[in-house]
Amino acid sequence: MYCDVTKVEVTGALSFTVWFADGLRGIVEMQPSHLYGVFEKLKDPDFFAQLRVEEGFVSWPDEIDLAPDAMYEAIKHDGRWILS
Repeated sequence: MYCDVTKVEVTGALSFTVWFADGLRGIVEMQPSHLYGVFEKLKDPDFFAQLRVEEGFVSWPDEIDLAPDAMYEAIKHDGRWILS
């Protein structure tokens, strides 16, 4: 699918660059206010650094992932997706 993630790279404490199957690339920024519930573990820099791609999704251990379709649409429109 066009919005499948093919590559990710951590670029900051709570940010990363993401590449999609169709070549679109953008930045994802996670604000501290978004890091609650299952995302609370991402506050730990060592855990956040375990970012990876699994089956077209941005994911971390413990089954934490982000929806590629919402990410794709935001990046296509603004070049970045800010989760706050």
